[in-house]
Amino acid sequence: MTQYSITALDPKHDRTGFACGIEALDRYLANQAAQDVRRRACSCFVAAPVGSGAIAGFYTIAATAVPLNELAPDIAKRLPRYPLVSAVRIGRLAVSKDHQGLGLGASLLFDAMSRAIGTEIMAFAVVVDATNDAAAAFYRYNKFQPFNSAPMSLYLPLADFARTYPSTAK
Repeated sequence: MTQYSITALDPKHDRTGFACGIEALDRYLANQAAQDVRRRACSCFVAAPVGSGAIAGFYTIAATAVPLNELAPDIAKRLPRYPLVSAVRIGRLAVSKDHQGLGLGASLLFDAMSRAIGTEIMAFAVVVDATNDAAAAFYRYNKFQPFNSAPMSLYLPLADFARTYPSTAK
């Protein structure tokens, strides 16, 4: 079984050889991710096989906010009545074709959730925008639920994640 190291994107990582099967994600990593990090638009974390600079998968993460009225009513009623609720957005998450089917996507998602819950800046949930039905199914399998008016945009309250994985909570 391949062991991976998940670290912040840096110049030693080979971004050019990454291919996940979705051209927009491949192009983003090769051409835009480093610029977005420099501009503080997001953070980008990459998984590489231990001892290698080749990228097996990556995700981006940034602060965002979501409308309170887009959350499920049973969740919204427990929150303050602000129009927007703080959240963390996983903007992109992809695994290279050579590493798909090995659980790396779930490991990247877990790492992103752990980073979101481990920060001192509070957020209610992690938000994702699924690019296709397979991605939406992946997130639903991992307990994300759709927003009221946008079924391809999903969220998972960080408190739910912390209850499932108590060692991640501070």
